[in-house]
Amino acid sequence: MRVLFIGDVVAKIGRDTLNEHLAQLQKQYQIDFTIVNGENAAHGKGITQKIYEGFINQGVDVVTMGNHTYSKDVILKFIMDAKRLIRPGNQDMDKPGRSAIVLPWKNIRVGVYNISGQVFMENVAISPIKMMEKLLAEYPAEIKIVDFHGEATGEKASFLHAYYSQLSLVVGTHTHIQTADEMIYHGCGFITDVGMCGAYDSIIGRDTDEVLEHLLTDKKTHFTPGSTPGILCGLVANIDESTGRTTAIQRIQLRPSITA
Repeated sequence: MRVLFIGDVVAKIGRDTLNEHLAQLQKQYQIDFTIVNGENAAHGKGITQKIYEGFINQGVDVVTMGNHTYSKDVILKFIMDAKRLIRPGNQDMDKPGRSAIVLPWKNIRVGVYNISGQVFMENVAISPIKMMEKLLAEYPAEIKIVDFHGEATGEKASFLHAYYSQLSLVVGTHTHIQTADEMIYHGCGFITDVGMCGAYDSIIGRDTDEVLEHLLTDKKTHFTPGSTPGILCGLVANIDESTGRTTAIQRIQLRPSITA
């Protein structure tokens, strides 16, 4: 089974970049299953029903989320009807939403799980290690893929060491910066952060002038997404459906041409 995971899609530039490249990537790598993190898809924070449905219509199998899941109040109106949208189960636990999904593929089950780190993250009630134990008991599957939405690299590494024997693939999200540490650890695919799909000439997807103004003047600014051509960051993993173990892993980074 070949899995494509696309990092945090940031605003319209990110959505347009995904739309430009997704079908070709799925064809090029003969992808069987596609996961996209959509927590920043609506103007940099949150997601709308239209955007979610657009991802599914493009051929995305599961949309994962993160700490900006509820940044747009409109999500409360459709999240329980969005059958392939999941959000971190240990964050904002008083709000509605699924934190895992199990889908059939051939004659096996594919589980996708969404959790948040605790370090430097807000509104996280249960540690990711304890939360994962709960999710695995509630959502058994032969292939198990985790979107670990977190800030701290050490916390993500600790999670890998706690669960490598039980999981197929652990993909870090949240920082928007792709790390070069992809590996297969005793059969479990892993990357600390898969990166983003958003404006390339930006500060993690945000307008550079606005960020610098805030840093230099301490003035409150709006969240304005970058408007330059987009970069797409992702990962492809080959998972043996008979064992649930990852056999190959490859980072993807498609950069736009930038001229002086």
